Order: sequence, then structure tokens, then C-alpha cells
Amino acid sequence: MAKDNNKLFDMFPPVSTEEWMAKINADLKGADFAKKLVWRTNEGFNVQPFYRREDIKDLTAIDTLPGEFPYLRGTRDNNDWLIRQEVIGENAEAMNRHALEILSKGVQALGISLFGDLEAADLKVILKDVDLKKVEVNVSSCPRKAVDVAKVLVECINAQNAADDFRGSIDFNPFRGLLIKGKKFPKDIKETAVELYNVVKPVKALRCFPVDSYLLNNCGAFIYQELGYALAWGAEWMTLLTEAGLNPCEVALRIKFNMGIGSNYFMEIAKFRAARMLWAEIVKAYGANPEGCDCCKMMVHAVTSRFNMTIYDAHVNLLRSMTESMSAALAGVDSIETLPFDLTYKKPDDFSERIARNQQVLLRDESHLDKVVDPAGGSYYVEVLTASIAAQAWKLFNEVEDNGGFYALLSKGDIQGKVNESGVKRHVDVARRKEILLGTNQYPNVNEKALDKIEQTSCSCGCACTQDAPENGDVQWLNFDRAASQFEQLRLDTEKSAHRPKVFMLTIGNLAMRLARAQFSGNFFGCAGYEIIDNIGFETVEEGVKAALDKKADVVVLCSSDDEYAQYAPEAFKALDGKALFVVAGAPACMDELKAQGIENFIHVKVNVLDTLIDFNAKLLK
Repeated sequence: MAKDNNKLFDMFPPVSTEEWMAKINADLKGADFAKKLVWRTNEGFNVQPFYRREDIKDLTAIDTLPGEFPYLRGTRDNNDWLIRQEVIGENAEAMNRHALEILSKGVQALGISLFGDLEAADLKVILKDVDLKKVEVNVSSCPRKAVDVAKVLVECINAQNAADDFRGSIDFNPFRGLLIKGKKFPKDIKETAVELYNVVKPVKALRCFPVDSYLLNNCGAFIYQELGYALAWGAEWMTLLTEAGLNPCEVALRIKFNMGIGSNYFMEIAKFRAARMLWAEIVKAYGANPEGCDCCKMMVHAVTSRFNMTIYDAHVNLLRSMTESMSAALAGVDSIETLPFDLTYKKPDDFSERIARNQQVLLRDESHLDKVVDPAGGSYYVEVLTASIAAQAWKLFNEVEDNGGFYALLSKGDIQGKVNESGVKRHVDVARRKEILLGTNQYPNVNEKALDKIEQTSCSCGCACTQDAPENGDVQWLNFDRAASQFEQLRLDTEKSAHRPKVFMLTIGNLAMRLARAQFSGNFFGCAGYEIIDNIGFETVEEGVKAALDKKADVVVLCSSDDEYAQYAPEAFKALDGKALFVVAGAPACMDELKAQGIENFIHVKVNVLDTLIDFNAKLLK
């Protein structure tokens, strides 16, 4: 006898949105719903605390299947992606050894950078014994070398009769100079691009017109900015090359998107889903026909972000890069590079490279994320996020197009300026702990030392450019300072100092409040690498002050309740008599009265942590 599955649903009567809202507002007990539960994103839209079926009923393309135009749910009917790793080595021979080694350890796609002393001819050495029918090869170089690199790569491909099987790309990025140095490409972009196209034309899956929006991601660009500018960048290629007489389908099939992945888990999933949908519509608008052709399918390589990587507590980078890699995998990208956790301060070693590779192996072979296509599809939350990000990115794309296009605005420095503004905003959010970098601006390991482990300061943009800012760039360029860089400088200054400041917690009064505020204060001053001296509590202010002076404290933090500060703070301040800096943990109602008595330092959740600690460093370091 067949089971009646509807009986289960009969047990749960439908609940309307109005009923949900009534219950939520009752539980809020008069608190403002919008202020308490609605999240205002950097992307310019609000995220609600819950979503229902009615929120997605008018959204387009959500009823399509993976592999169907406009590819919201993916460009294929599987979720296989390639594990990619950068080939490193002091010379071409060393890079060849490294390439063969990592290919034997699970890597399926190689990233090869021909910068510095490496020339196009070195590519033959690097690719020796690499099976170009099975291994994806992606080569980046100075854009002026791109045509020469293409000639060598095509020669290597033909030598293996691999033209029909090869997959890969040449990163010809004539906009790189404007982005990282404020300098224009010295040659005619259209002429060089057409020349490059003619070289790679015999190899049908060799892409040569990149959209390197990961550069924007590494500067702290908001998600909608990376996507909007990426679409405009792609459209720039379409316009440039169709005006040169090339077929729009063939142009689109030569474009590759190299995008960054931030740590905003669901928003990043939504970004890649929105990207495919919008790009398909753009290519179609140029006259390409999606029927029977893959030209409207966006090819995306995703790389974990450098912007949120840290030097201190660097193993936390593994947590960030893991969620980032997972976002990209669930979103259905074509390949992923997970950056080694120690990249910010040294050349990655065998251990960090292995861990980076294995993060993706875990996602694919242990978690089986390659077995499900677009698992986020149909989620009310993710579908609304996708539509919201798409709307903001589309608006930005149209603004760029209305003002002359990507290259025109890049040549004025407008795009660089907008991205840098976002980076500044995110740095401020990190300084105020609105954006958390675990181990850096929140819950630091106060006893960790980093000065001795820093072997090199890597380029934050990840494109092998020099870190030195150009002296005479034509326009503004991107700022690649990582989010943690200012906090790291703060701690490095402390390490370099002849004296490590001691911060003493004078805990007294209300037990719960003194413990909570001591924890907050230790966490606060720990971000500067100071020595934290905690205590279980004192019976009197005099006892606490004596203990602080016995410990030779440089800073004494009074930790108590707001109601008790009116009594304890003046007593402690007077007893210290300037022998140490005095701080009150909190923002009590009597703050103005305490300031009138000469007490200047108050720390609480609304202060700028970074600026406050910079001021303390200026007073304390020798």
C-alpha cells in the first residue's frame, strides 16, 4: 500500500508572512525590526532575516536547468572543476621540476608566470614532459611579450598534436599597467590583440583575452564592483575585436574571466551565478547565437583573495581560503586556485602548497561537491542575493558603458579611484572591527612573534608586479594594501621596540561586568601585541593599583560596571598619579564627569581600535 506523504504536511499548517512578522515583532519587544535584523550590505541593498517563496516568484531564469541559457545554474550539466596551482622556481628548469611534481599530486591546471628574467622561449623548458592533451596551461607575462609567448605555446601544442585537446589561456592584459602602475600600454591594443588572435586561432580552446578582476578583489573592491567592472572589461574586449572585424562568437570563446573570491560565503556564491547570467546576455547582445554554440558561456577561473590574508595567526588564512574555495566550487566555476596560507610573508613551501591543494581535494573527493550542480539553486536566500547582486552590477556596468566604456574610464583613473574608495571603507571597517579578521583585529594570539618569520613582502596584487609605487603614473593606480596591513604594522612596531608595553587589568566590583570588560580589554590591547596581565579581581582600588605598579604596568585598565565607575575611576586615577596610563573599559553615563577630572582614555565597542592603538604606541614605544 502506498504511503500518503501529504499527511506529514497536514501536520504543519501554512504560516503567512504576516504571521511570521507578528511573531518576530512580538519577540523583539518594541525594538526596531530594521535596525536589529536587517543587514545593509556594501553592495547597496538590504538583506532580510528570512525569505519565502513569494520573494522569488518574479525572478527570471530560476526555472532553467544547468547548461541552459542564460546559465544562471551553470554552463554545464556537471560540477567538475580543475585544481590549479602556480608553478614556481628560480629558473625555467626548476619550474619544470616543480610543474611535474605538483601534477603528480593532484593538480590539473598550471599557472605559469613569465615575468622578470624569464622569456617566451623558456616556456619550452617549463613545459618539458607536460602532457598538453590532459593538463590545462595558463601563461601570464608582460603584455608586450604576449604574442611571442603565444607563438611558443602554440609550437609546443603542435609538437604534441594537441591542438584539438588543449585547454588553457594566455593572460594578455594590456590594462595591467593602468591598474597597477597608472601607466598605459605602449602599443596599439587592438592591433596587438588581433595579432595575438591570429597566432592562437588554430588552437580552438586557447583563450587569450583575460578579464583579471581578481586584481580589484585584492584591493578590497565590493562584490558588485568586481562583477560590474568585470562585465565592462569583457564588453571592452567584445567591442574592440568585433570592430576589428572578428566574429562575436569567436571573440567570446577567447575571453576568460579570472575572478577573486572573498570570504562573504553566500554573497560570493551569488556573485558567480549572477556573473554567468549577465555575461550570457551581454554576449548575445553583440549578435552571438547561443543555440548550438558555447560562445555565451562564461569561462571562470577563481582564485582566493589576498586582501584578507594575514601575517599574524596565519593558519587562520586556511579557514578563510577554505570557505572561499567552497563558495567557488558550489557556484560552479571552471577552475580554482587556493593560495597557500603563508604567501603573505614567505615563499610557499612544500607543506603550505600541499595544504592548499588538499583543501580542494577535500571539497571534491571527500565532500563530493563535484557531484551536485548548483546546489544553491532554488534557495530563496541565495536566489534573492543573486538577483540583488546582478541588479547592482548591471547598474554599474551600464554606468561604465554610458561614460565611454571600461578602457576610457580606466585611462582617467576613475575605476581605480572607485575601487580604492571601497578599499578605504573596508580598512576603516577593519579598524573599527565592523569587519573581522580573526587573529588580527579580534582574538589575537598576543604572544605570537612575526618579525623573524617574514622572509619577503609579496606583491598583494598577485600579478608579479613591483611593489614600488610608480613615481610618475599617468593616472591613479590601485592600492593593494591588505586589510590587515595596518594592524600588522602596529604589532611589528611593538616587536621592534626595546620595550613591550604591559597592560594590567584592574578588575573590581560587579563580577560579570569586570570579567567581560577584562576580556574585551585584553583582546583590544592584544591587537597591538602588548603583554596582557589579567586578574580575578581586587577588593579595593588601592590593592589593585599597588599590584599594577608592582608589575611595572604601562597601562592600567579599570574593569567594572558602569554604575561603579563614578566611584572607582576617580579613586584609581588619583592613586596611579600618572605612574601609568589610565584607561576605563566602557562608555559609562558619567563619562563627561570623569573627563572633567582628567581621565582621557575610554575603550568600548564604538571606538576605532586601530587609531586608538596607534596613539598608545606613540606614547609607549621606545
